[in-house]
Amino acid sequence: MRWDVFTWAAVALLLFVAEVLAPGAFMLWLGFAAAAVFLLVLLLPGALPLLAQVGAFVLLSFLSILIYRRWFRAREPGSDQPALNRRAAAQIGRVVVLATPIEGGRGRVQIADAFWDVTGPDLPAGTHVRVIGADAMTLQVAPVARADAE
Repeated sequence: MRWDVFTWAAVALLLFVAEVLAPGAFMLWLGFAAAAVFLLVLLLPGALPLLAQVGAFVLLSFLSILIYRRWFRAREPGSDQPALNRRAAAQIGRVVVLATPIEGGRGRVQIADAFWDVTGPDLPAGTHVRVIGADAMTLQVAPVARADAE
């Protein structure tokens, strides 16, 4: 057996195994590129020198990843809960009551059993506010009219 055929088969197999062990759809596409080079050196014995084989692998890797990013990744379904693991972002739009007054632009609200730091205009405790943004674990709030709070 020729060394180049064996080498490209082994590289393709190792990349596919790496994808199985650490899934992320990246090694898969490199594995496809290595498999394509394997087929080239198998079907065209002696036609491609080593440098051309490596160049073909690099080019095919780039093309396969580009195809993945443009074609397959764009067609992946979006999450029905995009803020699932972003607790602060999940609070945006919620109307809550200030637990402590906002003084100097900073205050606190209680949501369920957790207290959150908030930023916004100075307001007294007990004011209804709407969460309009989130920065790390700090919520940004704005006052709401009494009719909106109910």
